[in-house]
Amino acid sequence: MKKYISIFLMRLKMETQYRGAALGGILCQMFFGLVYIALYRAFYAGKPQDFPVSSLVTYVWLQQAFFRMLLAFDSELGEKIRTGGIAYDLCRPMNFYGYYYARSAAQKLMGSLLRAIPMLLFAMLLPDGWCISAPASLPALLISLLALMTGLLCICALDNITMGVTMRTIDPKGMQAMLNLLMMTFSGNILPLTLFPDSWQKVITLLPYAQLLDAPIRLYTGEWALSQAPRVLLIQLFWLAALTGLGLFIWQRNQKHLVVQGG
Repeated sequence: MKKYISIFLMRLKMETQYRGAALGGILCQMFFGLVYIALYRAFYAGKPQDFPVSSLVTYVWLQQAFFRMLLAFDSELGEKIRTGGIAYDLCRPMNFYGYYYARSAAQKLMGSLLRAIPMLLFAMLLPDGWCISAPASLPALLISLLALMTGLLCICALDNITMGVTMRTIDPKGMQAMLNLLMMTFSGNILPLTLFPDSWQKVITLLPYAQLLDAPIRLYTGEWALSQAPRVLLIQLFWLAALTGLGLFIWQRNQKHLVVQGG
């Protein structure tokens, strides 16, 4: 376990070097956050919804703050698969899957923190109707943070499944594009899941994508009471176990049939 922790910490330090990219991401997500809020406020002005606009604004800011968790991609791994350089990693005295899982978790975590902290501070300073709201309670904040970390692990497991398939197809663009579309749609980033019809929500809130950001945000805002937290965490843990198990199976199969071309 120490070697995976070391890999995780080294990747964290590496991510702090990309401060220019983080600054660009912050400005971009702030802009999109303001645009989304303006659109939703106009929508609410014409047709009010049961979901309070203050909670919707908070939903938007939290989605934008942790956007990096959804779309961060280990381009170095993709290049190694394409060129055959991944063969050198097979020589490392550690589990192949665990090595890249630790790297992915560190990349997404540090990338998100570099963007989320200044963005949330900015969102707190905005006027009423545009600013992020405080959590429903201290326990709600703590349980939402726990759900957010579990969601992060689910995202890493999803990414590793994508890379496992890429080892067979060589080019990651197709799988990555499909995964990004599903995550953006069913995590609530494009449209908050709470605005979907109730009949839809009974299904989409059970999908793995909803566990990434939608579930933690609903716990934060108090839309889901603390009594529902055990159910949310159990669903997240189920998907974490299922996705990790599937990823391990794919990677182990790939190692037995890996063909490296080039020279």
